[in-house]
Amino acid sequence: MSNASVLNNSEKNKKSQYSIAFYNMENLFDTVDDPDKLDNDFLPNADRRWNEKRFKNKVKKLGKVVNNIGYQDIHHSPVIIGLAEVENLEVLKALTATKFLKDKGYDIVHYESPDERGIDNALLYRKDYFTVISSKAHTLYLTDDKGERDYTRDILYVHGTLEKEEIHILVNHWPSRRRGAEETAFRRMAAAKRNQEIVDEILEKDPEARVIIMGDFNDDPHSESIKELTSKGLYNPMELLLTKYAGTLNFRGEWNLFDQILISYNFLQQHGNSFRFLEAKIHNPLEVQEYKGRSKGHPFRTYKGRKYLGGFSDHFPVYSIFTIE
Repeated sequence: MSNASVLNNSEKNKKSQYSIAFYNMENLFDTVDDPDKLDNDFLPNADRRWNEKRFKNKVKKLGKVVNNIGYQDIHHSPVIIGLAEVENLEVLKALTATKFLKDKGYDIVHYESPDERGIDNALLYRKDYFTVISSKAHTLYLTDDKGERDYTRDILYVHGTLEKEEIHILVNHWPSRRRGAEETAFRRMAAAKRNQEIVDEILEKDPEARVIIMGDFNDDPHSESIKELTSKGLYNPMELLLTKYAGTLNFRGEWNLFDQILISYNFLQQHGNSFRFLEAKIHNPLEVQEYKGRSKGHPFRTYKGRKYLGGFSDHFPVYSIFTIE
């Protein structure tokens, strides 16, 4: 496991520990045609031949991954996990009903996004530990080269309590680099600024609010969009996890760390702080990696182009461990 830590092992043992995670599930679509979405690639009669058997296989595998995130560290499945690339509430219900998650008590926060492909963000949380106070989908307004609306994913905001400690969580999936990293950078900068606006609104009501921003940012920790957030009062514990040999996704032999969890600095306070950040990691055990060929060690994805591989996702999940006294 790749990890970054701020506390030693002796400190870990004195506190209760909880993991908060994020996972891009790579096109978790059902097999039903939705006329309002561009889901035609994920239908039984499409070139990819996406059918019920393949859907159930993917959901089962993803359920196992979610269950295992952080388990070797704290013997406890994530209490909160943000998700990207899920089509609708029904696929989330199928995920939480898998044999790996059905007894964990996960509930769902989900809103339909205006994204043209129909992929949304969501939050799963374990009801025994986390209580939702409020939630909202914040729209990210973008325009294309013609000045027309460019529909993308909403920013999911959830305010709640983890073991009576209040936290504010933003779940993101920022615009892609499909037309080139530099050519599309302004879109991700707009997403960063929209997140900052939401954080400012939170802090205006509660200057001591604890904030977590997670997501697939389609940018690395050193990118200008992420620096926009870290320059305004957020800490990125995952900055050192991106190396020549490790990340959360691999494109043409190069690693990226698009999947990140940023936190407000009050999680780092040393004294009089009952709710603290402990460490950040990439969940990349061998079972979620390609096991042979040129892509050995990369995320084991569901499809490579239109070829069905039967894997999990083209991203590794990330997670952070927190301690609560």
